Amino acid sequence: MRTYDFAPLYRATVGFDQIADLMDRVLTSEGAQPSYPPYNIEKLEDDAYRISIAVAGFSDADLSVEVRENALIVSAKKADEDQARSYLHRGIATRAFERRFHLADHVVVTGATHVDGMLNIDLVREVPEALKPRQISISSTKQIEKDVVDAKSVN
Repeated sequence: MRTYDFAPLYRATVGFDQIADLMDRVLTSEGAQPSYPPYNIEKLEDDAYRISIAVAGFSDADLSVEVRENALIVSAKKADEDQARSYLHRGIATRAFERRFHLADHVVVTGATHVDGMLNIDLVREVPEALKPRQISISSTKQIEKDVVDAKSVN
């Protein structure tokens, strides 16, 4: 596997730290990503998304959904109720987990539901009005404003 040095990128740019950090995090992450629990990421509309996580065997009290520093952190810990039980086969995994999703700027979590063993987390990208594109009207007449004082008239 190749390794990349992003130090020149940090030295030559201002304000692009998140892009460099994202590339560094993706390229240096381990090859084997955890596959438990399985999840889907859906695009519902242009600015609406849903993350669905299979959490069979967990109750609402066992699950935790938290947003911290542009990261969505979903975790679960099952209470130790199974010690008294004796299983012949145990195929339903209810082990503790923590899953992190890095959120882009202006993406907010609008809600979470737990139905039929699926945890659905709804997200929306809310771009502020100041950052949205706007149309500038072009006038056909030439207007010069005389707000600037002429240097010769002052001296």
